[in-house]
Parts: sequence; structure tokens; C-alpha cells
Amino acid sequence: MKSYLRNPLASNWSFSILLILLVGSGIFLRFNDLSAPLLDFHPTRQLFGAIKARGLYYETISNTPNSAIFASCFHSECLDNETISNIPNWQKDLAVRQYSNEATIEPPIMETLTARLYAYWGVQTAIPRAISASFWLIGAFFLFLLTKNLSGSRVAAAIGLAFYLLLPYAVSASRAFQPDPLMIMAIIIFWWAIENWGRHQGWRWAIVAGISGGIAIFVKFPAVFFIIAPALAIILTRVGFLKAFKTPQIWVIILLGILPPAGYLYYGITLHGFLGQQFSSRFYPGLWIDPVFYLRWLLKVEIIASFPWIAAGLTGWLIFSNKQVKFFLGSLWAAYFVFGLTFAHHISSHDYYSLPLIPLLALCLAQLSVPLFQIFKSKPSQVEDQAGFALSGPAQLFCLILAGLTILIFTANQYLDHRTNDYRAQAAFWAEVGQAVNHQPGVISITTDYGYPLAYYGWQNTSLWPASVDIQNFDKTYQQLLSNKDYFLVTDFDEFNRQPELQKRLSENFPILVQNRTYLVFDLAHPKK
Repeated sequence: MKSYLRNPLASNWSFSILLILLVGSGIFLRFNDLSAPLLDFHPTRQLFGAIKARGLYYETISNTPNSAIFASCFHSECLDNETISNIPNWQKDLAVRQYSNEATIEPPIMETLTARLYAYWGVQTAIPRAISASFWLIGAFFLFLLTKNLSGSRVAAAIGLAFYLLLPYAVSASRAFQPDPLMIMAIIIFWWAIENWGRHQGWRWAIVAGISGGIAIFVKFPAVFFIIAPALAIILTRVGFLKAFKTPQIWVIILLGILPPAGYLYYGITLHGFLGQQFSSRFYPGLWIDPVFYLRWLLKVEIIASFPWIAAGLTGWLIFSNKQVKFFLGSLWAAYFVFGLTFAHHISSHDYYSLPLIPLLALCLAQLSVPLFQIFKSKPSQVEDQAGFALSGPAQLFCLILAGLTILIFTANQYLDHRTNDYRAQAAFWAEVGQAVNHQPGVISITTDYGYPLAYYGWQNTSLWPASVDIQNFDKTYQQLLSNKDYFLVTDFDEFNRQPELQKRLSENFPILVQNRTYLVFDLAHPKK
């Protein structure tokens, strides 16, 4: 006990307690209120996956005999016959049609896994949220191992882990129903495996690197940038370019990395043809010479991590990392930059396209932490930093308590922010709108998020009336889009107010079926006489 008091920072117990507190906070922030509606973080992207998962599930229970469904259920909470039979047939049919109408971009891994678990606990948003959060937390484990390898310090690794787990944007993104948390997990595992392979060049590291890299690219093709760049960095610094061609393990890594995405490309392009259109309208080299593009990119990055964090990470990389680590991290920065130029439109309009920055910054911040925490490596009798002053045992204990309190306060603050942003009222609103038009076909609308909240929570398909800036010929657009429609729904009044001609035409020709402060429905099936 006296030894602990003399040097608490060197104690394994104190470090373990802080690490448990840190990881526990990360788990708590991700697993609290899992039932929250999927409207908090890029609802269009989340509801895209939710619609597909719900459709997959209802398609399964519609086409599979109940006996076959329950034969595959090994959990006591698997849905019973009565629960499934209570689902209206029109909902099953609509869910399958909604799912069938959605484009296929990435392999539906998250959607399929979610649909499988729906058979046990029913359709609920807690399931995909828990899956995403679990993938992110698995990535945290491997990030800690990688950071410890690169920095040589468990304290520095804990600093990087804290950033990865507690950054507010990371908390929101890692709870979202989208494939990105799975992609990030696979990328981190690849970084860890390929870095260990560079050190030891063993077959197990080669196999883990190949499999994890292949999975990352399979989940989302843009991950290829963050796989190839660090692999080349390790090969050049640890093996050598010419020797690499004669190294069987490298060819195994390449083969394992290529097979999963290549198989999916063959399936999606050659056999079924649904992927061909997904690769169009994604490459905009003209933006490279537009200064506004870079400004928009920086603004998206600032949403993820404020510029002081970026500056600190760059400092850790450029100044405090050794030569090999600097080259490895530099390859990741280069990968991000080339990735951003390749997907110029998306990187400047979708902040979550910069999600790989979070583990990258965590690695760089750990490098910055190394010189700051050299004092913890000294002997208990003489704990000094490079400036020459010593920290006494009580001072170290104070630092530990301060670190623990900082984690708790930061966690509590994020939790309270989350609780104040409750989207259940919005989900109930969309359900009310769906009931107002009686879930009927023939609805056209001016609404938000491409109609996904209405489709998912309101069980209502809709055609979209274009924004004012997209209308070239109003009369032609009006005649074409309102043909064979029964209802015109308005939930986005800002856009509706920008179209006075449309307001006038609807008001003069059609009665109002429902009107309140939040939505407006015109009855197109019964025009005024």
C-alpha cells in the first residue's frame, strides 16, 4: 500500500481502474436509450438501412412456414406464432415493397444481421444500434493494442482510446444504423495486424491482415484506400519493394483482401447488373480546383473533431513520432487525402465520410502524449519529467482522481445532451401523418429526408415534389407529377413557401383534407368544382 501511495501512476491497479472507467463510459454512452428513433444521426442513411432490414424480415416471415422460422430460433424470446400473426398483411406487403424499391449499394450485412435478430425480439431500433456499437467497441480493443505498439506506452494508448470512445461525434456515429462502424472496426484490425506483420512477419499476422482487409473493402469499397496505403508503408519500411515480390505472405494478404470485394463486384455487375449504376456520379475531379470545395471539406471535418484536435494530432504525427511510425501514420493521412479527392462530392457534403479520421487522430494524439507522460516511466523514488521537476505521490494521486472525474463529467454531460434531444415525438408525428392519408398509394409530397421518415415511421410511400430550384417548367412538372395522385402532402413548409405558384394552384383546385401547424394534406381525388 505504501508503494502504491509513493507512485500510484506506476500501479497496475490504478491504470486498470482508469481503463475500466474509460471503457465503461464508452459502453454506457453507446448502449443507453437504444430504443431511440433513428432520426438523430443522418436519418436518411439510417432509415435506408432500417427499411431494408424490416423488408428482409417481413419477406422472410411471409415466405417461410412458421415451423421453419421457429426451428431456427434457439432463444427463449424468439417471437411466437401469435405475435407474427398479429402483423397486418398490408404492413408485410408494404415493407417488402419498400425494401425492394431501394437500391443496393454495399452488401446488406448490417441489414441481414438485423433482420435475423428481429426474429428473436421483433422490429426495434435497439437491435441495429447495439450491433453498430458493438462493432465500434471491438475496434476500440484493437486500436488500444495498435496504439500501444506504436507509442510504446500504455498511458499514451489510453489517451488515444479516450479520444476514440468519448469524442461526441464518435458516440453518435457508432450508434447509427449504417455499415461504417463495421468498416471502421475491420480497418483498425487490419492496421493492427499489418503493423504486427511488419514486426514479426508471421503467417498468422498475414492471414488476419488479409481477412480483415478483405472484410473492410467488402463492407464498403472506399475502405480500400485505408488498406492499400498502410500496407505499402509497412512493406516499404519493413520488407523492401523488390523483396516483397518474393514474399509468399504478401501474396496471401493480397489474395485474401481481394477475394471478398471481387466476388461481390462479379455478383453485382456481371451476374445481376445492379452495381453498375452505383459507381456513376461519384467522381468529380472538377472540384479539385474549386477553393470552396476545400472549405466545405474542412467544415465537415470540423463537425467531427474541432480544429484544435486536428492540430494536436498533426503535431503528434509530425514532431513526436519516430521515423517508422511517422511513415506509417503519414500513409494513413495520404490515404484520407486521396480518398477525399476521389469522392470529392461526398467528402464535402457528408461528414460521416470522414469517419476514418477518428481512429487516425487517436493514433496521432497518442504520439503527442508520449513525451508528456515520460514522467510515468521513472522509478518510484525519483519521478521526474524532462524539465527537471518531480511529481510526488500525492500529486500523482491527484492526477489520477482528476482524470477519473474528467471522464465521469464528460460522460455525464454527453448523456444529458442526448436525453435532451429526444426524437420520439418526431417518430410519432410521422406515424400520425401516415394515418392521416390512411397509408394509401397515390401520395405526392414536399417533405424532408427524401421521404424516409414518412416511409418508415408512417408506413407511407410517397413520390417527391421537386425543390423550387429544380423546376424548369412548372406546368409540365405539375401535370406529370400530379397525374393519378390522390393526396398532396406538405410537411416541409419552408420549401412550400418558396413555391407560391404551387400554393396557388393547389388552393384554387383542391380542398384541404387536413391542416394544422405541422402538416397539410390536399385531397387531389376530389377537385373543387
